Amino acid sequence: MIDDAQEHPRRAVLRHAMELAAGMLMVGPGTAATRNDATPTPRRPTAGKPGDFDFLAGEWKIRHRRLKARGEWDEFDGEATCWSILGGIGSVEELRIPARDFSGLGLRLLDVDKRLWNDFWVNAKSGVLTTPGTTGSFEDGEGIFVADDVDGATPIKVRGRWDRITGHSHRWQQAVSRDGGRTWETGWSMDWTRA
Repeated sequence: MIDDAQEHPRRAVLRHAMELAAGMLMVGPGTAATRNDATPTPRRPTAGKPGDFDFLAGEWKIRHRRLKARGEWDEFDGEATCWSILGGIGSVEELRIPARDFSGLGLRLLDVDKRLWNDFWVNAKSGVLTTPGTTGSFEDGEGIFVADDVDGATPIKVRGRWDRITGHSHRWQQAVSRDGGRTWETGWSMDWTRA
């Protein structure tokens, strides 16, 4: 089993949520989690444009909350440096969690023809770009990024959501759906505050 601290929070929460659903926890014995976010994923428009991720540019302090078991969250701090590239069709995030001896890189790239963003991750310990990433765009100030995956033979959906975006803060959350997107279990939340 891979330790949570060795993976990017987005990938770790997917693995964690799948194990929770199977009644197993990455950090020890526990119980199956309940769905805590019944909000359906809105329709994903194809409206991505250069500069959508410019709000990320700069230095950030991040408060992480990771679901360990039903109603039990692991909370810890991190930081990030982000910048836009290629005239706004790319965004780079260097995430650091010193207390966990963890770092990694988020890479977001706009497919200009499809008008969709692709969100990828590289763990600093492996140097490997995780594919496929999540795909999506922004509408009404909220970015929704979804990927289809499987847990054994069971199809699941993974959703990343950027919301509460202001000039000095925003939030990113990841959730997993085991029922085709009707309900979602949030397993990781990151509250960003400009440093």
